[in-house]
Amino acid sequence: MTAPVSTDFAIQHATFNHVWAALMLEELYRLGVRDVVLAPGSRSSPLTMAASEHAGLRCHCHFDERGLGFMALGIARGSHRPVAIITTSGTAVANLYPAVVEAKLLGVPLIVLSADRPIELLDNGSNQAIDQRDIFSRHTTVHHDLPPPGSEIDAAFLLSTLDQAIDQQRRSPGPIHINCRYREPLYPGHCVVDASDYLAPLGHWLADSKPWSNWQASAVTPAPKGDWERFAQQRGLIVMGSVEAPHQAQQVVELSKRLGWPLLADVQSQVRFDPHNLVHFDLALHDKCFSAELAKAEVLLQFGGRLISKRLTQFIAQQPWQDAWLVDPQPQRLDPDYCVKRRLICLPADFIADLPKVPEQPPWHRLASLQRRTSQLLEERCRAFSELGVCHQLAQLAQGQLFIGNSLPARLMNMLGRPRRTTLRIFANRGASGIDGLIATAFGISGTRSEPTTILLGDTSTLHDLNSLALLKRAVQSLVVVILNNDGGSIFHMLPVPTEGELLERYYRQPHGLNFEHAAKMFGLGYSAPESLDAFAKSYTQALQSGVTLIEINVPHQQVADDLTALEVALREEPHEQ
Repeated sequence: MTAPVSTDFAIQHATFNHVWAALMLEELYRLGVRDVVLAPGSRSSPLTMAASEHAGLRCHCHFDERGLGFMALGIARGSHRPVAIITTSGTAVANLYPAVVEAKLLGVPLIVLSADRPIELLDNGSNQAIDQRDIFSRHTTVHHDLPPPGSEIDAAFLLSTLDQAIDQQRRSPGPIHINCRYREPLYPGHCVVDASDYLAPLGHWLADSKPWSNWQASAVTPAPKGDWERFAQQRGLIVMGSVEAPHQAQQVVELSKRLGWPLLADVQSQVRFDPHNLVHFDLALHDKCFSAELAKAEVLLQFGGRLISKRLTQFIAQQPWQDAWLVDPQPQRLDPDYCVKRRLICLPADFIADLPKVPEQPPWHRLASLQRRTSQLLEERCRAFSELGVCHQLAQLAQGQLFIGNSLPARLMNMLGRPRRTTLRIFANRGASGIDGLIATAFGISGTRSEPTTILLGDTSTLHDLNSLALLKRAVQSLVVVILNNDGGSIFHMLPVPTEGELLERYYRQPHGLNFEHAAKMFGLGYSAPESLDAFAKSYTQALQSGVTLIEINVPHQQVADDLTALEVALREEPHEQ
């Protein structure tokens, strides 16, 4: 006998499109979705209404689909939950492409629910109709092109399709795309659809709160117990790339202490400013004495990939490692120079917990003392008001969460700073390392924790995502946007770009001559433009207590390249005998 229909799930809906939309949103809720981001649109009305009417879902809106996708990326990364994205048909879907690419590379669980026209309205001049089938190509983990809703198709087909898709996403994290074709009517009319007969075969699903079908992933066994003792007895080096969970990263710090191995932690590692990390290793690699000592390492143990430091990646590529292991939960290669000999797909804490205990060993190296010269030279050059000075100071002043933009900001923050007493949660979009959608991503992250958030961006990145400044007024906690305005892509001063004629200026750096004071006013944000390090510290400290503030740092375009070149020259010089 069929179980009675539960009153928890509505049996009357505006159209049959709405029946399917409600089933989808309810099943996604049961599968762990709590946040839905939506852009305006007509064809997506059934999904929009279902999401807005679901008591367990939080809905977030943005008028710009490109920013919408990155906001979803930020919410998913901050909450560690899948996030659904609802868009209408046509180029609205295509605007999600950059965020989907980033989500695929970082293994972020986005669920794109794109509304579409039925197949008979394609390729015939119908308005706002494009071919959306598999529009994201190989950048999604799963893609389904659903038929238009109809009572002849079992509801269990729809639920089980979502169950399988989410299971595949859990096994291979990344975005999934569900293309939803809707015929008109799209809006409520005078009559409602009574779906009780259609829903009745769902049986206990209607009276329960569990998904329709239960897919269980098998556990990964991370422990290479037989080889660990041999590996651990050698002179080793621990490198940390992207690790988003602070407690996972701290386990790596403790392992480094126990083994006596040096720790080189990327700014994305969550322990970049831990006292045990060789915080200035990126710059210290210019120092021959430091590099020579580091080169005595025989084996490499790396946690997380996507290292920002080019000097470190070159060092790793050039070393004749006796063995090299890489631990990361994402099933990606993460080995651009093909050095890794053992790839372990698991969380750092799971790997460490499974290791046989070894007695605590004294450090085999003297890298900390060799790094002091780099730290002293750096402190001297960070006393001036400059991009180096501001980033160095921000590394100490920042509280709560820090989202770092790509291009120069990521590189500078990976070089600068000093050990901190308080923890700082750090994020960056280093999957594709694009400069689009950064403000929206950071805003999404900011709403997932009850602490202040700081965004550090370049001027060109800010211009790319200017529309997303409209989101920031909704921030619940203090939010500070620090813009390093060097009038264009000044990173090209540090790359081997041709400089003949106008090539560098016109086609690479592309100066714009703009500032952001009027943008702050337009979007109702606080604004300051300090002209000294003391003024920056004062402005930033005040901003942490006063809602949303944009702090603009105006500096000459050539300054940062000159500063870094001078620092490199000083580090390469032979140290004077004491």
